[in-house]
Amino acid sequence: MTTSSELAPEGRLQGRLALVTGASRGLGAAVAEAYAREGAHVVLLARTQGALEEVDDRIQGAGGTATLLPFDLGEHKKIPALGAALAERFGKLDILTACAATLGALSPVAMSDAKIYDEVMRVNFMANVHLLRSLDGLLRGSIAGRAIFVTDHTLGDHPPFWSAYRASKAALEAMAATYAQEVSFSPLRVNIVNPGRLRTALRAAAFPGENPAELTAPEDVTDIFVRLAAEDFTDTGRIVAAA
Repeated sequence: MTTSSELAPEGRLQGRLALVTGASRGLGAAVAEAYAREGAHVVLLARTQGALEEVDDRIQGAGGTATLLPFDLGEHKKIPALGAALAERFGKLDILTACAATLGALSPVAMSDAKIYDEVMRVNFMANVHLLRSLDGLLRGSIAGRAIFVTDHTLGDHPPFWSAYRASKAALEAMAATYAQEVSFSPLRVNIVNPGRLRTALRAAAFPGENPAELTAPEDVTDIFVRLAAEDFTDTGRIVAAA
């Protein structure tokens, strides 16, 4: 881990520690930068060191602070050590925001490649299960722990040919809702954001003919993530639309 050292600005997340997955680009990068602007120290998790450094440069340029954590969430065996590493380094974790996702490939169910299902479920669903197993104690130990996940309703409830991706999001929603109930006795609050149609690389891969100018920039939906991460937001188990 490497840490930037600029002073964080005052804001709604002042003094809080946030871990953002998928933080190297798109929605994850935008959320991480918004958290930093609001005063959080952000742990940026993604696979690519170079891309994380670019996000860190923007955070430092705006007066925020971040720690870079190059990490492949597909390597589930390494995730259990993450909680211990954060506890040793920072002694706490206040916010988990899980933005990392993979799209998979278009295919009819009966003709689909099982490897695609494995990859999509591994990143979009099971990685988050392993993250909660590793980070649960830290999040529940925070005075206002927050776990925020990202779903996608822009394809519809049962989109043809997107079964692996949609199944992974349905599983994530069910898991998060269940976890929200299980930890409702604690200060930890668990919610899901449906950000809508965003101008991201994932969306471009899903709809290559779509006009990017008609899509919402990730930076324009970050306020809902900040509100859900703030100490004064007390609802739990909700799916919240960004718009």
